Amino acid sequence: MTLVLDIVSTAAILFIVAAGLLAIFGVLKIINFAHGAWLTIGAYCAVVVVGLGLNPWLALPLSFVVGALFGGLTEHFIVRPLYRRPLDAILATWGLGIVIGQLITLWFGRDVQFTPALLPGALTIFDTSYSLYRLFAIAAALALGLGFAFLLDGTRLGLSARAVIMNETLARALGIDTERVRLATFMIGTGLAGLAGALLAPMTSVDPTMGVAWLTGAFMLVMVAGSSFGALALACLVFGAAQVLISIYVSPVLGGMAVAVLCAVTLRIRPKGFARA
Repeated sequence: MTLVLDIVSTAAILFIVAAGLLAIFGVLKIINFAHGAWLTIGAYCAVVVVGLGLNPWLALPLSFVVGALFGGLTEHFIVRPLYRRPLDAILATWGLGIVIGQLITLWFGRDVQFTPALLPGALTIFDTSYSLYRLFAIAAALALGLGFAFLLDGTRLGLSARAVIMNETLARALGIDTERVRLATFMIGTGLAGLAGALLAPMTSVDPTMGVAWLTGAFMLVMVAGSSFGALALACLVFGAAQVLISIYVSPVLGGMAVAVLCAVTLRIRPKGFARA
């Protein structure tokens, strides 16, 4: 039972980390390589909240708001002029991520920091004691997936975003403000990256470069998933299971590389990934 829970919770964590990146890629058709930096900002929001002696749960909405606000500024001043030059947009966000990492280092230093779990302790499931916070991560991933389903199918923004994904020129001709849709999507994506960082902070150490390692796996998962959140959930479950099994039965070092390597192999065999599976 512990193995099953490890696989599901690992898949949930991967989904939370990659969801914001996929939201931006699905609509804007660019990869936000500053995603790891937004994740790091979210983690440091948790550090600041704990350092100020505030309720640690406040880190979750704070990290989303901070990520979304900085994301809005990034979209307006850096990304928007580069939509027709996607390679330049990728390089610009990559450079921005490096700058943000250096600014975080200047402000907080290079020391590793830790935050307490929002839900300490364990819960017994079928005679198996398991981390309550990792179970909360599973619930958070489910809530995030259902939230995206509602956003895409039940809101005006979601319908507009789907129109932009299918045919942006036609969507503009129909009166949809595509610039506003792009801005809102980018802000949601970076806000989710910040939220992911705050959720990850109690499970890992927090340092200025923590987002780099997560960026690689998230990028590969998005490449496999295309623009489908259902495909992303499937990819996270499959490759999360591989990561857990390899870490337990082979080597933790190889397990850490499993997601990126297996995603690359999948794309070599099936260039469209799981998007049309």
